[in-house]
Amino acid sequence: MRHFWKFLYTVVLLPLLWLTLHVLSLVNPKVKRGIEGRRTLFIHLASRMAALPAGPRVWFHSSSLGEFEQAKPIIAELKRRKPAIRIIASFFSPSGLDHSRKYPHADIITYLPFDTPRYARRFITLAQPDAAVMVRYDVWPNMIWELHRQNVPTLIANATMRESSARLLPISRAFHRALYDCIDDILTVSAADAEAFHRFHLNHAHVEPIGDTRFDQVCTRSTEARKHHILPDSVAKGKKVVVAGSTWPEDEAVLLPAFLELRQHTGDVLLVLVPHEPTLEHIEDLEQQLSDVLPSLRFSALNEYNGESILIVDSVGILMRLYAAAHVAYVGGSFRQGIHNVIEAAVYGIPVIFGPRVENSQESRQLVEQGAAFIVDGSSHLHRIVSWLLSDESARANAGSRAAAYVQENKGATDRFLHHLEPYLQERDLK
Repeated sequence: MRHFWKFLYTVVLLPLLWLTLHVLSLVNPKVKRGIEGRRTLFIHLASRMAALPAGPRVWFHSSSLGEFEQAKPIIAELKRRKPAIRIIASFFSPSGLDHSRKYPHADIITYLPFDTPRYARRFITLAQPDAAVMVRYDVWPNMIWELHRQNVPTLIANATMRESSARLLPISRAFHRALYDCIDDILTVSAADAEAFHRFHLNHAHVEPIGDTRFDQVCTRSTEARKHHILPDSVAKGKKVVVAGSTWPEDEAVLLPAFLELRQHTGDVLLVLVPHEPTLEHIEDLEQQLSDVLPSLRFSALNEYNGESILIVDSVGILMRLYAAAHVAYVGGSFRQGIHNVIEAAVYGIPVIFGPRVENSQESRQLVEQGAAFIVDGSSHLHRIVSWLLSDESARANAGSRAAAYVQENKGATDRFLHHLEPYLQERDLK
């Protein structure tokens, strides 16, 4: 049956995907950059693999930067335990690759080639991994089937599967069963995710809930962030700071009116607005919206700060460090397609607020259940919650302590993941 699904995927679905990507590249610069970046992929990979020092090799694949953050605690601990290990990190997204080029623990950083059988065979033959780790959900069929054919142990880290997932629909389920049963270990975030994977009735793959490595990663990063204050005292001192992270225009349409109302009654409040995509066009649009109501300043011009009530962050990669300065955090995406990472804020022991679309995030729902986070349905509701938390220090401290405790209670997935990965590396060493 696997041969049938492989034929259908390779002959029917892949050409459609290839065509779609090339059509999108005509209007989407990010897609175009990804296609162009893959043109010399194998030339660069071959030369870098030839220069790679001897040692066991582990290939980590992530769709983009967010997924790679989940791989980082595994890679760092693996490097600590086995200094001779060689790490190959691949990405589907250009943004993930671009922002990870200087990651110190990866020996090779590359694009993942398009998922044809020939490219999959060529990539894996060049990389010669002793084990492969797919992060969360970016599992490409021909790559998995080729890894299985070459007897390379393959694991999924931070695997998730909602009960409503289209992968569980009858025809899709049969296809994914042929895919997932070529993986050795599917290590899920929760017991509910594991139960969903069990619905595929897999014979080969071992499915087990071990937790989410993001909790380990945010704990490590928050320790470093606390040492280096990115928001200077000259700006934050004496103010209640609200950091709104990873916002989209739909979030800002709710957030800005709420903050304007809050500002009328609370003079010592500062909003640090961190757009998910801080393009020049979007930054200028925000400045135009605010020009007649409240003074704002770009974060890149912070040395010119003159009491502005809103800082607009016009760079990427600093959001988690900004959360360290917050009294209250708003996490974006929840008035659009789905919420972004809430534990990056919760780790600092502050209340977290977001909109109604949290289906993609079980940790958001769990934080709400524990009284550490709050769902709002519009500007007026957001204003009431923020005003209450900023004025009632006891309520804010109580919610914040619950948020911090939740993160601490969920640490440890990295060690549990390595408990599954390391035996495969030992087996390869003995061959």
